[in-house]
Amino acid sequence: MEGGSSTTTTVITLILSTLFCSLSLNSRAATDILRTDQNITDGSTIVSAGGQFELGFLSLGTSVNRYVGIWYKQISVKTTVWIANRGTPLHTTTGLLKLNTNGDLVILDGSGYVVWSSNSSKFVSKPVLQLLDRGNLVIYNETDGNVQKNYVWQSFNEPGDTFLPGNNLGWDLETGMETYLSSWRSEDDPSPGEFTYHVNRIGFPQLILRKGSDITFREGPLDNFGSTGLFKTTPVYVSYVVFNDKELHYHYELVDSIVTRLVLHPLGDIGRWIWVERIKVWQLYRSHQTDDCDTYELCGAYGFCNVARSPACECLNEFQPKFPEGWNAGDWSGGCVRKVELSCTGADVFVNYSGVKLPDTQKSWFDTKMSLDKCNKLCLENCSCTAYANIESGSGCLLWFNELIDIRNYEEGGQDIYIRRAALEPDEARKGKSKVKFMIIPILLTATMMLGVCLWVIRKKKKQRTEELAKLHFANDEENGNGDEDLELPLFDFTTLATATNGFSSNSKLGEGGFGPVYKGTLDEGKDIAVKRLSKDSRQGLKEFKNEVSCIARLQHRNLVKLLGCSVQEGERMLVYEYMPNKSLDSFIFDKNQSKALAWTMRYNIINGIARGILYLHQDSRLRIIHRDLKASNILLDHEMNPKISDFGTARICGETETGASTTRVVGTYGYMSPEYATDGIFSVKSDVYSFGVMLLEIVSGKRNKNFTHRDHNLNLLGHAWGTFTDGNVLDLVDEQYPADRPTMANVVLMLTSENALPQPKQPGFYTERKLHEEDSSAHSSNNLSVTTMAPR
Repeated sequence: MEGGSSTTTTVITLILSTLFCSLSLNSRAATDILRTDQNITDGSTIVSAGGQFELGFLSLGTSVNRYVGIWYKQISVKTTVWIANRGTPLHTTTGLLKLNTNGDLVILDGSGYVVWSSNSSKFVSKPVLQLLDRGNLVIYNETDGNVQKNYVWQSFNEPGDTFLPGNNLGWDLETGMETYLSSWRSEDDPSPGEFTYHVNRIGFPQLILRKGSDITFREGPLDNFGSTGLFKTTPVYVSYVVFNDKELHYHYELVDSIVTRLVLHPLGDIGRWIWVERIKVWQLYRSHQTDDCDTYELCGAYGFCNVARSPACECLNEFQPKFPEGWNAGDWSGGCVRKVELSCTGADVFVNYSGVKLPDTQKSWFDTKMSLDKCNKLCLENCSCTAYANIESGSGCLLWFNELIDIRNYEEGGQDIYIRRAALEPDEARKGKSKVKFMIIPILLTATMMLGVCLWVIRKKKKQRTEELAKLHFANDEENGNGDEDLELPLFDFTTLATATNGFSSNSKLGEGGFGPVYKGTLDEGKDIAVKRLSKDSRQGLKEFKNEVSCIARLQHRNLVKLLGCSVQEGERMLVYEYMPNKSLDSFIFDKNQSKALAWTMRYNIINGIARGILYLHQDSRLRIIHRDLKASNILLDHEMNPKISDFGTARICGETETGASTTRVVGTYGYMSPEYATDGIFSVKSDVYSFGVMLLEIVSGKRNKNFTHRDHNLNLLGHAWGTFTDGNVLDLVDEQYPADRPTMANVVLMLTSENALPQPKQPGFYTERKLHEEDSSAHSSNNLSVTTMAPR
């Protein structure tokens, strides 16, 4: 690279210098406590006060990799219940575990580099690490005492594949933090596997198992709701549900001194195991998936699964197979449909089914205090209501507003559900045939007239769809080159999207940007989507809409958000994306509570994923694309915290040999723009690299570049970082002033994944004075706009 290093060069150099250096490796720890002047080397351990659990270095199965983990101390078969560095194993026995003075627990390799950190994100004056007899590893301020409310970090919030008694599975509703299980990749590899086990809080809460983003098993609704409710009692354990304004979680406590744990297997099986000391083995007490009927949505909509029958799937009494031929051949995925459609006049009735697993509750509504009679009336009055049930025996109301899926019978237990059907069934309709035979002529005349109306509507709809398609076959404008290009992109009806988002209700709103509001939606088949709706007073318009469609519709990469389709009906312009449950990166890194969930390993994976996504845009995709608005709020996170680059409304498509251009229309966001683009309108792939460098600085520091303040100067975060670096007190990442000094994204990815020495960073270009104070303001200008005075320090 000409002239030395780059944005990412600085990133890596400063990370290694600050986060991974000069830690004091003093005396060995003793008992259950670890203080800042102590450490644990490979071969030494700490043990909980009652001797139940032990913490130290270990290997798994036949693997030679070394991990820091917790295991049962008094059980002869070494059984690991928690791993710290799941995705970053050590390859030697020279590792070290230490509590630093900032209150972070860190794992260091033989060179003193940090390979894992608890990243507690809360400073404590006198931090202490303690291993508790429940198997929970906690950090707290010694002056505050060992009380749960004082924990600044605890391993129970990151449980891995094992759920221990006393831990909580679910949500902190005040911070939005979720605690869930994630399987290991294999018996010897504890890195996150394909399966996750959650308390799903959409609709009425229920326990679900996912493979990737797909639901594979649903435990069923969490009943017995109140502030605290008893969920299930067995001879071994008692389960509880806590649901109030502050938290929603499931936990269990032991009835006796029996040792038990819940484990999510790498193949997706959920099993509760009990240690039998007499024969010294772990014995399976209960498998959560017991038979084929536990396969999610096996029998489709309105299908009913009974494992005691062959075939296992049948339609509910008032329904028939939607595709009889496939159903008889064992393909039940099409589900069932009503024999007689609902009247929606208040004359419908409800059929009671007993001893069943209640249907999927993701599209349900509930009231914990409503009586069953009122529940019946409320459902009957709403034409969209398909069924109702008690939340628990004798109390509460649970309503469904969609097709009923994933119903099965239980030989013992189960609940009652009341499913809506039309008042007239086929036999009853035939009995009434004589009463209507004299009406056949006027009915035929009416039908003929209605047929004409229907044909007119069909022709109009066909013409409307042709017009919609024509709108998408647009010519690329000055920002995207020349020439017409047809786009094959699914079109969504306005009604479909309105229904999916509950009429674009405020409860479904995820956020709002320059384009307009974004809504969470669920399609009829249960697929979650995000709908970006162009607002009438948006700073962006048809140009950006077309640009986003033309860019992202052609792109396929795991680190780019997937565009599912669009809608241009009813005077609206909407884009439909895959739903990202963890929202955007800025909601984590700039939030004091949410940032606690971002351990250094996760931050590194996010950085690496963003880099690979940009590399694909710049080099590996069929089209060379410059994003021009890379920022933390445009990085979305999926359920496994994988980053996805989004918002291509201002992106520029270049030719295969082009790497940049100039424009009179500066677009993007202040604080992320490169100096040459903000002042002269000159942009290139290196402009994105500059924005990437700013994001890296923010990811590592947890501070915004734009609103950064310091008592000693008026510099932004980039300037502050450079000043600290030149003073010899390295903090975080900085960027480079000149495009030639920045690496390509290929070099960025190489730096992030290589162990080679990195060159020294150069002085960055940064804003010395910031006159704009609007939150996340975006720039749209004609002519050459000078955003602010540019001067290196």
